[in-house]
Amino acid sequence: MIAAALARTALIAATRFLVGGHARWVGAEPSSRQRIYFANHGSHLDTIMLWAALPPPLRSRTHPVAAADYWGKTAGRRFVALDVLGCVLIDRQRATPEADPLAPVEARLATGGSLILFPEGTRGTEALPGPFKAGLHRLAAAHPEVELVPVYLDNLARAFPKGAYLPAPISCSARFGAPIALRPGEDRGAFLERARAAVAALAGPAVS
Repeated sequence: MIAAALARTALIAATRFLVGGHARWVGAEPSSRQRIYFANHGSHLDTIMLWAALPPPLRSRTHPVAAADYWGKTAGRRFVALDVLGCVLIDRQRATPEADPLAPVEARLATGGSLILFPEGTRGTEALPGPFKAGLHRLAAAHPEVELVPVYLDNLARAFPKGAYLPAPISCSARFGAPIALRPGEDRGAFLERARAAVAALAGPAVS
């Protein structure tokens, strides 16, 4: 789709111009392995910047997981989410009690795609991530072949905080850390705290 390709190029260029958004591979290297990149969440720019920070061959097969109640709310947002970024939209509201919000995510993993996930579930206001929700543990247990890569997104909550209409020109980066895996016998709480700590460790001493 020509319109989506043009929008994709423009979005990446605008992101780089406004906030930089360059990748810092400090504990991992770009790889064609199936991965879940999991990161802190402080801004609506997080999805776009982390996706744009990936090398083009990885970007084309990596799908951000995004909330349908925001990214699916208007035609413009749906176009960006589905046609430009290739997002997997999940229903955080659960249309029915039996609905499984992670079903579309499981389906995407089954096709061999990689994911971008924000385990906090919603945007935070602190420099370090808050508690992680259970979804990352469920995916790690169900898909042990998928590599789990922590990512810290630096300065995005300052560049585009809640309530802002335009991002401020503040230099931001995406730091990719060493992969982690669910350990034998590790319970959900211990795993989620270890995953959260892996993201927080990438923030550096200035904000720890």
